[in-house]
Amino acid sequence: MAFVAQLDPAGGTLVAYVGTFLIFALGYSVTAHIAARYVLGEVSARRALLVGPVPAAASVLLQHYGPAITIGVTMFGDYLAIRSAYRLNYRLAGLVAVIHYTVTVIAGITLVNLVGLLGTAPT
Repeated sequence: MAFVAQLDPAGGTLVAYVGTFLIFALGYSVTAHIAARYVLGEVSARRALLVGPVPAAASVLLQHYGPAITIGVTMFGDYLAIRSAYRLNYRLAGLVAVIHYTVTVIAGITLVNLVGLLGTAPT
């Protein structure tokens, strides 16, 4: 079963790239806040807004380099953004980054399955 990316701005206009970046930044910010609350307890949502654009930019800019490079660079950028935004030591920032990646994957799989399910609904 082949999977086709739903948000692939490749070959698109500047508006497609900006729109994809904004959607990804919002999604990454929400999942970063969920991960930070899970690990750190009560934290400000504004800090997650600082984290979200970093992995979003890496995802959009590196989409042509394959998943291994894109995921690696995105996770490293996410780790650095979490470490600086929340002012954490390297181990705790790594834990938040791993939880953030996990929450993002779960949310992404859920959304893809929901779109697929709604795409097969009778009209």
